[in-house]
Parts: sequence; C-alpha cells; structure tokens
Amino acid sequence: MELFKVMQCDEPDIFTPKIVYDGRKIAFAPRELPLGPNNSRRFSVVLPQANGGGNPTRAPRVYFITLTMVAKINPEVLDGYIHGQQSTDEKVLTALTALNVVIRMEPNLNFPFNKRSFYTPQDTRGLGGGMVAWRGIFQSVRPTIGRLVVNVDLATAVMYKDGPLIPLCIEFMNRPPNTNPAQLLSPGNNVNFSERDRIRLQKFLAGLRIQVTTTGAKPRVIRGLSTVGANAHTFDLHGGGTMTVSQYFGSIGHPLTFPTVICVQVGATAMIPLEMCIVPRGQIFRKQIPDDKMRSVLEFSTMKPEERLEKIKQGIQTLQYGQSDYVKDFGMEIDTEPLKVDEPKSGAWNMYVTITRKRKYLLTIHITIGIVRWAVVIYTDKFSNTFLQDAVKGFLKACESVDPLVRRENGQGDIAMQLKNLGAESVKTMGGLPSLVVAILPDGGGDIYTKVGVGTQCLKASKCSHAKEQYWMNVVLKVNVKLGGINVVLDSSALNDPINPTVILGADVIHPPPGATDRPSFTAVVGSVDTHAAKYVATSRVQTGRQEIINDLKDMCKHVLGLYMIYRQKVENKGEKDLPPKKLIFYRDGVSEGQFKDVLKLELPLIKEACMELKINPKITLIIVGKRHHNQMFPPPNVADRSGNAPPGSVIDTGIAHPTNFDFILQSHAGILGTSRPGHYTVLHDEYGFNADSIQAISFALCHVYARATRSVSIPAPVYYADIVCSRAKNHFDPNGNLGLSDTSTQATGEAGGNLEAFKQAYKPLHANQRTLMYFSLSSLQFLQVNAHDKLTKLILP
Repeated sequence: MELFKVMQCDEPDIFTPKIVYDGRKIAFAPRELPLGPNNSRRFSVVLPQANGGGNPTRAPRVYFITLTMVAKINPEVLDGYIHGQQSTDEKVLTALTALNVVIRMEPNLNFPFNKRSFYTPQDTRGLGGGMVAWRGIFQSVRPTIGRLVVNVDLATAVMYKDGPLIPLCIEFMNRPPNTNPAQLLSPGNNVNFSERDRIRLQKFLAGLRIQVTTTGAKPRVIRGLSTVGANAHTFDLHGGGTMTVSQYFGSIGHPLTFPTVICVQVGATAMIPLEMCIVPRGQIFRKQIPDDKMRSVLEFSTMKPEERLEKIKQGIQTLQYGQSDYVKDFGMEIDTEPLKVDEPKSGAWNMYVTITRKRKYLLTIHITIGIVRWAVVIYTDKFSNTFLQDAVKGFLKACESVDPLVRRENGQGDIAMQLKNLGAESVKTMGGLPSLVVAILPDGGGDIYTKVGVGTQCLKASKCSHAKEQYWMNVVLKVNVKLGGINVVLDSSALNDPINPTVILGADVIHPPPGATDRPSFTAVVGSVDTHAAKYVATSRVQTGRQEIINDLKDMCKHVLGLYMIYRQKVENKGEKDLPPKKLIFYRDGVSEGQFKDVLKLELPLIKEACMELKINPKITLIIVGKRHHNQMFPPPNVADRSGNAPPGSVIDTGIAHPTNFDFILQSHAGILGTSRPGHYTVLHDEYGFNADSIQAISFALCHVYARATRSVSIPAPVYYADIVCSRAKNHFDPNGNLGLSDTSTQATGEAGGNLEAFKQAYKPLHANQRTLMYFSLSSLQFLQVNAHDKLTKLILP
C-alpha cells in the first residue's frame, strides 16, 4: 500500500485524479490512464526508508510496479441490478468491488486494516499476554432494493502490544513487568525458560514486524528465535573467523545489557538481540486468540444498542466520506444518516408461531424412565461430602431418579480406565451399565470433559455445590435429550403438517484455526427425525482443511434421512406410505455470499442424489443462515425490549434486502448483554414454493426448540446443533495420538500431520448406542439465552 501511495505522488500527471488499490493485485481508476499504446506501463518506486536507515554505503532498493488495463467498468449495470432488471454476474460483482475499494482506500492508508475493517488506537483494552484489543469500523457497499447502501458497524481486532520487544515477551510469559529478562529469557538449564516455553514464544512472535534500533525504521519480520543467547550465538565474518552476536553489537557501540537473552531471527540467518527490537503500533494478531483472552475480548466488544449506535456514528465521522479525495474523485456521494425503520403500529403484527411454555416435557419419553442406573464421578478434592449430598438430592428432586453409584477419582489419571472400572462395578452391584454418568469437574477441567466419552453430564463443582432448583432443572433439560427425550414441541402448522411431513436438516463446516496449515476441516449434518422437528440426530466427517463445500454430503444426508424414516416407522408408528418426507428444508451455515453459487452447483445435487438413492422425492428448500454479518437493529425506545434491542420476532425483508436474492433478517432472540445480532437468511432454492411469511415463520419457530434452553436462540436449532457437532469433532480422535489437535497447539504434529487419510483413519465414529441420541446437546458453547416470544413482527424499511 505504501509503494502504491509513493508511486502516485511521484507521477502526478498520470495519477490525477487518484486511483485506488485493493492491496493485492487490482487497482481502479476513475478515468482511462495514459499507459501507452499497449495500455501497460512499468513504474519504478523508491521508499525513503528502504536504504537501511540512512547507511550511505548501501544503495536504495528500487521496486517496480506494472499497471495494465484489463477491463472497463460500466456503473450503469448496478442501476439495473438494484432495480431487479439484471441478475448477479461478473460485471456487477466487479463494479461493487470497485466501490468498496474506493471507500476503503483513505482509512486503509492511515490505519491498520483487515479485509473490510480498519482499526484506530483511540479505544483499546489491554488483554495481557502481550495483546491489546482495538476498536474498529467495518464498512461495505451493499446492493439493496432500489439503491446502494454502505453497511457500517463496529469491529474488534486483537493487536500485538507495541513498544520494546522484551516487555512484550515478559507479559506473554505471564510474569510481572519488573522481571529480570536475563532470568526469564535466557536458554540453557533455566527452569524459568524451557524449550517448550521458547517454542510457545516463537509461535506467538512468528510473522511479527519489528524495527531494530540500530537500523532505523526499516521493518523486519521475525521468522524464529535462537536456541542460545546472544553471547553464545556465533556467525562467520567476511574476512574469516567468527564472532558472537553480543560481541558484534558491542563492536558497533551498542553493548548489550542482557547478553544471555535469546535473539530473534530475521531474514535467512540474521539474529537480532531482543533488547534491540521495537514493535511498531497496530499489528493485527492473526493467529487463534487464546481461550483465556476471549472473555476480555467479548467484554470489550459487548455494548448496549444505544451505545453501539453512538460509537458507529462516531466512526462515520472518522470515515469523513465527504472529505476523502478518493470518494470525490470517483464522483461518489454518501449520505451518512442511518436508515430508519417504520415503527410497527398496534395490531399490525401477525401472530405466526405459538410455543408451549409448560415446564413439563411434552412427549412420552421422560427423564424419569431414562435413568435406570446412574453414577457420580468426582474429579476434585474441593467437593466435600456435604456438597455431594446436596448435589445428589437436587438432581434426584429434579428428575425423580434412583440413588447413584459414587466414586472419587484422580483427574490426572487414566480417565478411560476409571470409567471402564466404574461400568464393571455398576454391572456387579446394580445389575447393568449406568445409563448416565454425572462427572463433577474442577474449574479448568476441560481436558477431563473431552476425555469422558460415555453418556455423561459434566458439571463444574463451583456451580453445583450450592445450586438451586432452577440450576438442576436446566441440567435435567440437557440430560433428558441426552437419553432420548424431547423437551418442547411447537404448535406450528407450518411444521406439523400431517399431509406434507417436513424434515429439517442443518449443516456446517468448521475450519482449523489461523496458523494451522496442516489440520483438516470438520463437517456436520444434523437432521430432525420426529414429526415436530424437535428431536435430532447427527453425523460428522473429516475433509480437506479450509474447504467449505461438504464432500460427503450425500452419504451424510442419507444417514440422517434413513434415521428419520426409521423413527417415523418404529416410534411414531407411521405406515409405509407416510414414512418419506414431502418437504426437506436444508439450513446451511457458514457460507459467504461469494460461495452461494458453489452450494447450488455442488451441494444441492448431492442432497438430491441422497434422496434418489433412498427412493424418496421431497421438495427441497435450501436456506443459507449467516451469523457473521454486520446488519444491526437499533429500535426506538417505545419498540425496544428491556435490553434496548429489537424484540424477538422482528423481521426486515425490505429496504436493505437484496435486490435479486430472496433474503430477510430475523431477530429471533431477546438481548441480555450488548447488541443482539440477528440472523441473515437467504433462500437459494425453493421447490415447495414457500412465501416470505411462511419461511420466516418456520425459521422463527425452529429458534425455539433448542433443547438446552427454555428460551429462543439467535438461529434455528439444527444450525446450532451442526455448529456444536463440528466443534466436538476433534474429540473423535484418540487424545493420546500424534495428530496434535489440542486447542493450544497451532499446527498438527507427528508423522500424520498434514495427511488427510491419516486423519480420516484415526477419526473414531460415534458409538452405536449414541447415534440416535442428541449427545451433542451438551456443550460448553456459550450463547445468548432469551425469553420465548410468540410474535413475528415485520419491520418495514423505506
């Protein structure tokens, strides 16, 4: 970006008015540039700091940029597009891209940026561990019905802490600021700095840009860390002989204060002492954010709607669209007033969905008949017998079960063997295996949670030691579905149609974290099996890392649809002709707008093939559910709920809706903390012919059947379930294997690292006893739980 800026300043006759650059390969100009007869020209650019900090013996480095005209953009295509007279094509997408590059050019030159967001240092929070959260602004030109709008929202990024590198390293090592670097960062027989610590620090710093105090502002990129201190690392001299790094810096007038401390590697072999390194401000941390920092990041990101709206307005002032030369030169004018929603009038809200609010379970499968034998395993010394008695009494009162078998175990021991022995004792003393194991874990016992692989309910000792009735009722909600029960069904004619039975599928893909280059992605398909779309089964697979399209979708759909028909026959006693579904609604999560066509081309045929092979012919509706978007609702006080958010059931399908796609925005949950983010739904394919009201009503209804809550959630339950199944997929591997799938590692390790077949072979399928149960309804995943509402409210945008 800096090279591009200097090039335009050096050639004002060519680059007036200015052109814009996307930071990769494409530039856009408001006029045809004089690039010569071949419409191509090479420019030479010299950055002022590229000569090694002013060293007169080193010649400046010259960079070359070649500009070639490849296409002309006719902005009139956008007018036809937003008025529904033209479908999405390459010309439309290119024109939208150009407008987005124009509005981002000015802030991207002045602030750190990441894709469609830029960040400013005015509003920050220290996270510890050498990281700082920065507030930023997201902006994107979006087509809507009859006009183009700029979607502006807040964004958050985690940055490296700027300043001297040694304090950053000390903070990463979780030591006090006054810690002596020589005692903490010197390798060798140092108990404070093991080889494991050095590797952890190296992974954290890799890719970070630094400035070296002896060479000025020229940025250098950290590629690794030395294994020895500066006083022990040697290099060859041009005239022969060797010298240590610390000796070299002493010879040029910069003796080291901490010569035993490690160095950073920059370039192919150069080593720079940590104390000579400065971290420039505004470097985005592009790796996976540590779990212990996520809470602080979420707290920093969370704010009430009115506060968020005010911050967005402040951000718009920072953008200063009217003052940007790039926006002016491209002839753009942007109205910075937010779009307003017409206030719904009393009586104008149609009631589409009614949910049962009784606390009792609604079908015949109850928690009281699910538990024949159960056991309690305690993995913490801080859970006394008094706490145990209270917990057992609370659980017994909630579910009217029999007394359990109780054992105390060592959380650092062989969990699998402990549970195997527990099962054997249950058979001996109680006449059979336990149908449920309740594991009481210490705080921070997540590793035990992943190792408990039988039918379990894991509880934190700190939560259940003095728990009230409501806590145990929530536990029973989870246990009931775990053992085959159903917590709630919906009185929804759209779903409970005996003539046209409906099966609901949800699918998702989860990719490896940033920096993990040789791990696979996990896929999941979850589907309803009962008439009420309240009971679900799941299947998951392994596929190539970072591939979004689901390879095994046909087999996964066959598995779920087969269980649907078995359940209809054996549990609901349906006749042969009533087994197949007449409608199939497929909710697909995690797909960007640019991949919609791939889903239609590659995934939809696989769903159809699965149906053909099962000899069923349902009418298929395919809906994309978007969670990671920037559409926010800021209702006036007389419309907002107690949290200041739009009430559940609020729908926008005009105004900011897509000009050609069938899409809508649905706020299905009530807010508790911060600004609620609605779901963005796009109907890509609809063979049944749902109208907007009916598909919105179905989607809203499905937000009320999430089994572990008595409140509606932000997206339909099958989509939530698919996300959870994907997140749990890493637990299908042997924890003692060599695939390196722990949350703390950044790359797979061992012989199987990067080998997809090795991952597939090591992937353990779900136990046969669990394949028809909602094992995935128990998860540590956090989300907003909200009060159930029975209204679907249309919000009309002008």
